[in-house]
Amino acid sequence: MNDSACLILENGEVFSGKGFGKKNNKVFAEIVFNTGMTGYQEILTDPSYAGQIITLTYPEIGNYGINSLDWQSRKIFAKGLVIKNLSPVVSSWRAEQDLSSFLEEQGISGIYNVDTRAITRKLRIQGSMRACLYTGNDFSKENINLLIQETINSPKMLGQKLTNEVSIDEPCDLTPSSGKILGKIAVIDFGIKKNMLDLLLARNFSLRVFPSNTSFEAIKAFNPDGVFLSNGPGDPAVCLNEINLIKDILNNFPKMPIFGVCLGHQLLATALGATTYKLKFGHRGSNQPVIDLENKKVLITSQNHGFAVDESSLKDKNIKITHKSLNDSTIEGIACTDRDVFTVQFHPEACPGPRDSEYLFERFIRLILNSLSKKEN
Repeated sequence: MNDSACLILENGEVFSGKGFGKKNNKVFAEIVFNTGMTGYQEILTDPSYAGQIITLTYPEIGNYGINSLDWQSRKIFAKGLVIKNLSPVVSSWRAEQDLSSFLEEQGISGIYNVDTRAITRKLRIQGSMRACLYTGNDFSKENINLLIQETINSPKMLGQKLTNEVSIDEPCDLTPSSGKILGKIAVIDFGIKKNMLDLLLARNFSLRVFPSNTSFEAIKAFNPDGVFLSNGPGDPAVCLNEINLIKDILNNFPKMPIFGVCLGHQLLATALGATTYKLKFGHRGSNQPVIDLENKKVLITSQNHGFAVDESSLKDKNIKITHKSLNDSTIEGIACTDRDVFTVQFHPEACPGPRDSEYLFERFIRLILNSLSKKEN
């Protein structure tokens, strides 16, 4: 069986390799790279990768397989996977499936035996670009030229709204297994990862998860003690309904504790009057250094984003910068100075990644408990 495959960049460069996962397929998407050394299952099932082909810089992938516990969403939302070496064996007591069959089951194509270092270098120098992952049978010059043209004509990530593709369709209620409930949190699902929900539930709060297109009236009827704005994919500037929802929450619940993560951070900043812009190649990996400006501690964080908040747009607003990237000094966190609202650009749930920033969930819970205590008094 022919397992030939190729990756085509919009600049016309072609990388030949071997296909795995779904065969006889072609997909067009933005190609990005992730520098994490582990966590390929969590990366693939992170909804924030919707509309993207992922290149993993770590060379050996698939060696510990796939298991049912590390899923971070209901399916793979990424468009494709690019790796150097596909492990021929799976060696882990937790493994239930190999990576190739997992991709095939999910209808996702992958390519291996390609120079991921060269691809990553091109993306760092030229920036994220559109690409085509082709696992078909026609590798003639004519067809490759046609695929190059299709890649050039495919949509750019800038201007794409993807929250509706990854969000749940209807509200969902979750309760902590402990049976102890300290309060209730409204979670707005822009593409949330499972471990974020697990960490909130572990702190004895019941959750109602709302779809990204929910109305303010639905949030108001729930009467939450806190609001959590999740991660998600796409360009934040075009998520107008989501931004207006956050504005309504801010205007009608001035004392409501709010915590935003990744896209939630960008949307909340925009609702507060800031603007966002597209990074050259983004931050993706579980080894991204960030400094907490309040306590001067350096955190190693898990990140996945291609947009950032413009620092100059925060001037003359009641907003302070709480975290910054140590790689490029971009904003990694903000907080309102006049209300219990804060956000971070990175993923504090640590799936995959270190647990350095899990304390931010504790900060959110303390704000909610303090707010509830004031209501009682």
